[in-house]
Amino acid sequence: MVAKTFNIPTLMQGLPPHTACQGCGHGIAGRIIYEVIEEMGMSSNCVAFHDLACGANMLFAQKGNGFSGAHGRAIPTATGFKRTRPDMLVFSYAGDGATYSIGMQHTIHTALRNENITAIVVNNTNFGMTGGQMSPATLIGQKTTSSPKGRTAELNGNPIDITEVYSGMKIAYLARGSVDSVANINKTKAYIRKAFEKQMAGCGFSFVEIMAPCPTNWGMTALGSIKRMQDEVLKLYPVGEYIDGGAK
Repeated sequence: MVAKTFNIPTLMQGLPPHTACQGCGHGIAGRIIYEVIEEMGMSSNCVAFHDLACGANMLFAQKGNGFSGAHGRAIPTATGFKRTRPDMLVFSYAGDGATYSIGMQHTIHTALRNENITAIVVNNTNFGMTGGQMSPATLIGQKTTSSPKGRTAELNGNPIDITEVYSGMKIAYLARGSVDSVANINKTKAYIRKAFEKQMAGCGFSFVEIMAPCPTNWGMTALGSIKRMQDEVLKLYPVGEYIDGGAK
């Protein structure tokens, strides 16, 4: 007999399954986000702003309020809506390519303004939707379609660590989770809830990075990609809470 470990959130019931690749971390990330929203009683009072890339898969896997902005523009689109409707729970959902490359200016300046929104970033260390190109978060030595011999610091620079970028900034909350294990999934869910609670209390900008596997572009099986996360990725990007501030 197989034990049932979770229920599908109400906002994700009665819909076709998401279209993410097998073994992709977006499915788990999306599920725990909407679990938190339901548990907080915010299902009818939240709006999701998804990026166009892999994150858009989760926009169509839920039936709540949601928008998709231009690539790399989920955070500023969410900012504009929150300023108009400060009573609603507003979050952006995007990948590392969109957040740390195409939309990096928004990632920085939204934090500098301490906007009262939540940004959730699923970091799989590459541009997933467009063919597996190198992103700012790609690890040294990692082979991608745009770094076929592996990323080098000399040619490509070092990987970005958002916890270092935000270090010292006066924001409400910063955490990094992962979907590689049940223990880390539970931690990540708790981080998401705390970020949402900070927002609804008017504390300012909250940011949760979720480390996730990308079996398709890493050229691995689902289990192989989990092992790589645990052996390599999470050593560079450790799970934890990095900023836990008070009100504005």
